[in-house]
Amino acid sequence: MIAILELILFVYLAGCVLYNLLLAIAGRLSRKKEISYRNTERFAKIAVLIPAYKEDSIILSTVASYNRLRYPVDRFEVVVIADSLQPRTLMELAATGANVLPVKFDKSTKAKSLNAAFEHLGDDYDLALICDADNVLEEDFLLKINHAYQEGNYAIQGQRVAKNLNTPFAILDAANEIIANHLYRKGANALGLSSSVIGSGMAFHYPLIRQILAEIQATGGFDKVLQLLVIEKGHTILYLEDAYVFDEKITHAAVFENQRKRWMSSQLVYLRTFWKKGWAELFKGDLNYFNLAVCQNALLPRMLLLAALTFGTVLCFLLQSFILVPVYYWLVLFALNIISLLLPIPGKFFTRYLFTAMLTLPRAIGIMILLLFRLKGADKTFIHTTHTQTGIDNPLLDAARK
Repeated sequence: MIAILELILFVYLAGCVLYNLLLAIAGRLSRKKEISYRNTERFAKIAVLIPAYKEDSIILSTVASYNRLRYPVDRFEVVVIADSLQPRTLMELAATGANVLPVKFDKSTKAKSLNAAFEHLGDDYDLALICDADNVLEEDFLLKINHAYQEGNYAIQGQRVAKNLNTPFAILDAANEIIANHLYRKGANALGLSSSVIGSGMAFHYPLIRQILAEIQATGGFDKVLQLLVIEKGHTILYLEDAYVFDEKITHAAVFENQRKRWMSSQLVYLRTFWKKGWAELFKGDLNYFNLAVCQNALLPRMLLLAALTFGTVLCFLLQSFILVPVYYWLVLFALNIISLLLPIPGKFFTRYLFTAMLTLPRAIGIMILLLFRLKGADKTFIHTTHTQTGIDNPLLDAARK
């Protein structure tokens, strides 16, 4: 019985490693496409939707940054869905020229805020761009999104990069984002699959997203439902690597714990929810749906995968006489996992930040292991992450663009 469990565990971990490695290699071999977005003559009308829950410290700076965007001013509108903001913040927002929509819910969610915006705005838009309250867009972001839309893409995910690298946890979080972008967005597109979405910096054909959001009531991880509904309606999700959205990275352990608790809980919930349908769609030939509904939800989080492989390799080395799977199989699997993690990382990160990230990693892994026993009910609770970073301080920016 123990031998069977060992074999099942090894096969599962091997599946996770090989899945990530395939995407890492595909992403590395994929060439970045140069897009002539400045030659576009048609400009979609874009609603920039910013759900802001108790984000008084950051939202004014974010809205001000949107005045620097290179896009016809009559073809985009910044809409702040102001959930529980202070009266003074509302007054100052109104003075910026943004469309401010005050809302308040018994139980706040991003989906509720967005649906309130759609009810308020009407239909006079081509695209909806969903951003978080801390997100800052590069100056040509809307031009690039518009170009992709004019080429027939109805679901587009921009590249989210770190706003800040000011603490060890921020550096680790930035590395995690770089790897995720490379694997599940760039690598997936390179293999002909849909990119996964991140929850912000994502644009959709306005009628499409308005219809989809009306079907979503999720508390946490609403983006996991959103991407499946996009695929169900016959669209693929394009990862626009050249469109940068700056996102605040977590700065300390408590924020990391809250964030990962929400992510891990929603992953388990949606794995159970979409397991049967995911397999059914695979047998119908829809690999895209299966990939996002089953593969990515069944995938062990990368930090936990690294911990499991490290523990398994050491344990098998010590108990070689009692194990079924040879220890060198574990060593090979461990090495392949390391390769899948290192392939996406830009060279500049190795010279400046790798040591700091490595020192923080054991604590982060420890937090995630403890969270495995504290996930109950997390998917039913809105866990808010407070943001404070107004400026962009990321020396890795140029590396992230290569």
